[in-house]
Amino acid sequence: GFKSEDIEILATAAQVNDPELLLNPQFFPIMASPYTALKNLKIKPNISLVLKQFKKLSKLHSMLLVEGMGGIMTPILQDYFVTDLIKDMKLSTVIVTRTRVGAVNHTIMTCKMCEKYKIPIKGIIINNFDVDGYRVKELKRDLENLTHVSVLGSIPFIDDMSDRSLYRIFKKNIDFKS
Repeated sequence: GFKSEDIEILATAAQVNDPELLLNPQFFPIMASPYTALKNLKIKPNISLVLKQFKKLSKLHSMLLVEGMGGIMTPILQDYFVTDLIKDMKLSTVIVTRTRVGAVNHTIMTCKMCEKYKIPIKGIIINNFDVDGYRVKELKRDLENLTHVSVLGSIPFIDDMSDRSLYRIFKKNIDFKS
């Protein structure tokens, strides 16, 4: 298995057998931003390795899904953030938000940072409905009105992480044509 549970789930869902070092070139065994993990573990960052491995993956696969690390302004170095990594990889983004209180504010701020850094936004996905949060229809309406970004769909909490189940849920709930 992989050191990272997230990488294992994503690799399984994508049905790829790429080595972990290619998929996750710099792993931090603590739950923290890369900046904090690097400081606490006294490890030197290796952005060039991350970019090199990304280029290799780009040549191996026709489509890549690059998972973020906690948010658009997550620090990697003192003066290098996830926004910088996205720019260096020349990627556009899909913003994933939740339904809990604060989601509108957080999503608007994320959109504003993408605008500031000139990162194209492909759309927004509403993830894991929170029973105490916004109703999905209202949140979709408000986010589209306030951000002028399309909500591609919404994904409920997924208990069954099998490939077939994930595919069915995504196909039913996400508008990939947008």
